[in-house]
Amino acid sequence: MRHFILAALLAAIPLMAAPKPLFNGKTLDGWKMTGPGRFAVENGNMVTEGGMGLLYYERESFADCMIRVVYATDSQRANSGVVIRLPEPPTDPWYGVHNGYEVQIDAGGDDWHSTGAIYSISKVTSREQKPRGEWNTMEIELRGAVTRIRVNGKLVNEYTEGQPVPERKIWYEPVRGPRPNRGYIGLQNHDANSRVLFKEVSVHPLP
Repeated sequence: MRHFILAALLAAIPLMAAPKPLFNGKTLDGWKMTGPGRFAVENGNMVTEGGMGLLYYERESFADCMIRVVYATDSQRANSGVVIRLPEPPTDPWYGVHNGYEVQIDAGGDDWHSTGAIYSISKVTSREQKPRGEWNTMEIELRGAVTRIRVNGKLVNEYTEGQPVPERKIWYEPVRGPRPNRGYIGLQNHDANSRVLFKEVSVHPLP
């Protein structure tokens, strides 16, 4: 009887969905580029090349989830970003900055523009990126209107839609305003001198 009850209880517990890898380590299947920059696949990694661009995952948009990105940089000033909450497929490389949020990758920026910051909108509380050439893990939690960002296991940023943000001072800073709970995911290629390698981009269910 006890075994029967245990089996019934286990059957009633919903199974946790498996993580969804967005990069297969071989090709850019499922991804689409906009802008003059580009991404190449080298030794199982997506690598930024050329000028400004945005590579986005076009097959699906995502709501509540945890986005896991494993990346490394070739220099301490290498610049890139993970774009989240994109309401629709981007039409140009700046679309993600002004209509979604760019989670910054840049060890050399100030607190509003360094790794883990929501670019010029929500600053980091600590610097956790490893030196160039070492792998980093960024986890971006999307839970309704809340965005939490962890770098190498440390919570460095938490932002809730509607909280006060700095005044926009220059054209390339993001247009202020709300972003949707569901959106597309992208990777930014910033400039020809920045080389950033991504070996994992995956989406995990929230507990």
